[in-house]
Amino acid sequence: MILITGATGFLGSEVALQLVQQGHPIRCTKRTTSTIPAILQPFNTQIEWVDADLLDMFAIETALEGVTQVYNNAAWVSLKEVDKKQMIYTNVTGTANLVNLCLQQNIKLVHVSSVAAIGLAKPGDLITENHHLDLATETDGYAISKLESEMEVWCGIAEGLDAIVVNPTIIIGPNAGTAGSGQLFETVKKGLKFYTEGTCGFVDVQDVARCMIKLMESDITAERFIISSENRDYKSLTAEIADCFGVKRPSSLAKPWMLGLAWRGAKIVSALTGNPPAIDKISAQAASMERNYDNSKIKAATGIEFKPVTQTIKAVCQALK
Repeated sequence: MILITGATGFLGSEVALQLVQQGHPIRCTKRTTSTIPAILQPFNTQIEWVDADLLDMFAIETALEGVTQVYNNAAWVSLKEVDKKQMIYTNVTGTANLVNLCLQQNIKLVHVSSVAAIGLAKPGDLITENHHLDLATETDGYAISKLESEMEVWCGIAEGLDAIVVNPTIIIGPNAGTAGSGQLFETVKKGLKFYTEGTCGFVDVQDVARCMIKLMESDITAERFIISSENRDYKSLTAEIADCFGVKRPSSLAKPWMLGLAWRGAKIVSALTGNPPAIDKISAQAASMERNYDNSKIKAATGIEFKPVTQTIKAVCQALK
């Protein structure tokens, strides 16, 4: 039996889909208030759904009965400053609970982290798995929660846990809708006027799931893998998305000082309305940074040929039209 946590999310549902299509017996966790994703609804008779929160040790222990493999996709993501402390606690404690139970029951774990937990390289160099975030200077709650969650996994590995950590770049795909990375596509569709100078890695959600499954089925353990297809600059990426939607390309450069005003204004609006900020300080800074990732390690380990980002962009635009 295989357990997938966070199976109602964008990546978790894709992992579950691929596994059930391969004929594996799977069990998926969800919250009592969660909705089963549309891509998994045709397989309800083949998926065992259980209500379990990673903070509930008893519920997770029950969910792990008969399980030999776990894909941990569960995480709380929030840009709200008011959520920071609780988000870190939830993500780290939930991971620690799962790690301890997997260690006790000799279960192999593939844990989904993020490139948010990976540090920066020297200018001109590619970012690799050997780069690490500096907790002494980091202020982004989500990044802190992902790195500290990783540390729980590495502590488990030191005690004998069979586990792998994956760090995807920005995950895109049509099933994201307008949430997460889908917000970028929706924003361009509505008429984005500005582009930024930054770069980042992008990868199709199907490829991330494929990599995770290949790693789980391999003899590899105690390793960290960046999962990324291509490094793209935001100017050409948003132009390509605009062309796909048939709308005007972003034509004005948003300079760092402009982004600084934007995130400060969004923070004020968020405080007044209670809604998440349209852009936060971390996102604004990242939009102008060059972050190019090395995917050679995951390609060597899995032999995967990543789907071109252009192909995924077309699929996402088609789904949102």
